[in-house]
This record gives sequence, structure tokens and C-alpha cells, in this order.
Amino acid sequence: MNTSDEAGSFLPDFCGARTVFVVVLLAELIAITLTLAQLPRQHVLVALAMYSLFTQWVALSCIAILCIFRRHLNTLPNYKVGVISYLITLLTTLVITELAWWVQNQWVLKDYFGHGHGRFTLRIMGISAIAWALALRYFYVQFQLRQQILAEAESRFQALQARIRPHFLFNSMNTITSLIRRAPDAAEEVVEDLADLFRVSLQDRRGGVELREELALCRRYLRIEELRLSERLEVDWRMDDLPDGVLLPSLILQPLLENAIYHGIEQLPSGGRVSVHSEVLPDRLRIHIENPLPEASAGAGRGGNRLAQDNVAQRLTAFFGQPGLLSAERENSRYHVTVTIPFNDENTDRR
Repeated sequence: MNTSDEAGSFLPDFCGARTVFVVVLLAELIAITLTLAQLPRQHVLVALAMYSLFTQWVALSCIAILCIFRRHLNTLPNYKVGVISYLITLLTTLVITELAWWVQNQWVLKDYFGHGHGRFTLRIMGISAIAWALALRYFYVQFQLRQQILAEAESRFQALQARIRPHFLFNSMNTITSLIRRAPDAAEEVVEDLADLFRVSLQDRRGGVELREELALCRRYLRIEELRLSERLEVDWRMDDLPDGVLLPSLILQPLLENAIYHGIEQLPSGGRVSVHSEVLPDRLRIHIENPLPEASAGAGRGGNRLAQDNVAQRLTAFFGQPGLLSAERENSRYHVTVTIPFNDENTDRR
């Protein structure tokens, strides 16, 4: 989960496997570029191996130092972080360059790194200065983009919290009114479920909620709709063997279920079945929501379902830092939505 522990710094997590992989890949690309640019007299593969060893040595040493100092850097303003990080990478590169020159002289490996100590050092420091300047600029642009996505997602979430669809509220009140005399216990349950829905919609849950809590909220919502629609609504609920401790943004699944009923079940004279089932994979959990559609839905039907889906998709992207976690497709008279929840060390307690 991408949270705000990096809020004081635009640097990524240099201790994380993903960042290490990206840096190693970029370093290898630099090694290939250096090999092709110099056109070595030695065998090309031997020269590539030497440049790869050197660039990886420099890159891994730099990110190791940045990983060590990351906690301290995160407390500084971004302009100081940029300057200090840049100086750290240049100083580390200089140290590794001197060590590399000493090693090549000890091993009598001449001409792999160029002629002359000064020329070799100047060349490497120039390349390093350009490469790390571009890298830090890229990290800063990515940080700004992520902040923009988070701000937009937060504003959308606040708008979602500020409203519950009027038709759902009025229908729930009508359901309560109709149940007060003939089934007062059921009317009391609807009031409690509706109160829980409002309570969650008004809470500030930026850190996410547990999946089981979100599913409990969805069950309350579906109970209200089942009482209102009676036999027109069937729910096929298959959410077994879920891992513990899975986190996701609040109010992710309930709007999708509301879409399934509003755009599907309510439009069918005989109603239909909403299917909700889970699929547990080694690195992620998928939740599938499927509902029938009226024939006219292919061309007309009620509009607005994309607004809720786009909101959910953007909030998932902002929360997990990954795009494409929500997919939707219409096939014949069925509508299928899939929500993907990635697993990592922070958002699951799987055993």
C-alpha cells in the first residue's frame, strides 16, 4: 500500500525490491551504452562484463547509502532532499571510481576503463552526474503525479462520503415505513443497517479498512435491498476462505453492488441474481460481482454507472499504487466487474 510515510520526501523506497530492480536495469542499460559508445578493441562481451560490473557496483552502492539515510531524508524539505541525495550519489560514485581504478591497476586490466586516471574519473563522474540528475528528476515527477492522484482520489472520496444516492435513502425510508406495522423487528434491523451505512460514509478512513469490515457493510446494504425488492432480488454470496488482515479503501465494494442493483435488478420486471464471489491467488485476491442487464441496457438504460466505477478505479490505484485493479465488461445480458486486491507484507496476515 502506498501511504504517506514518504510524504516528506519524493524519494522512492530504495530498500524495496521493485526500486532495486529498476535501478539495476537502468545501470545495465548504461553499461550497454558505454560499451557500444567506446567500441572497445577487446572482445565486446568482455568489455560489457567489465562495464556491467562497474555500473552495478556504483548503482547498488548508491541505493544502499540512500536506503540507510532514507528515514532521515524523509524529515527534510524536498529541495534539501534533492541536493543531499545528489551529493551522496556523486560522492559514492567517486569512491567506487577510485576503488575500480585501483582494482584494474592491481589486476593489470588496462584499457577497459579508458586511458589515464584523470580522464577515467572525469568521464565517470560526468556520466554519473547526468544519470543521477535525470533519475532524481524522474522520482520527483513521479512523486508529484502520485500526490495529484491522491488529492483527486481524496476529493472524490469526500464527495462520495457527502452523499448517499437520494433514491436509495428514500427507498430505504419507504421500506422502513412499510415494515413498521407488519414486521417491526425487520424495520428495526433496517434502521440499524442504514445507520451503519451512514456512519461508515461519514468516517475518515484514509488508512483503509479490513476486507471483512467492508464485506459486513455490503451485507447490511444487501439486506436492506432484499427487504425492499423482496423476491425480485437474489444474492449468490460466495466469499469463503478469505485471508485475514487484507486492507482496501473504504466504500469500494458497496458502490459496485449499488450499481448492480440500480442498473440491473431494478430494471428487470422479474428481478434477478447478483453474484458476489472471491478468487484467492498467490499474490492477490479477486472479487467478482456479476448481475443481469435489461435488453435496452446495451444502448440506453440508466446512465452514470461509469462515474462510480471510475471513482473506485482511481481510489484503488491511489491506495495500492498500481493501475488496472478494476475491470468491467458487458457480455450479452450480463455485467461483470472484477476488483483486484494485491497482497503484500502490509495488507495481509496470510499464513
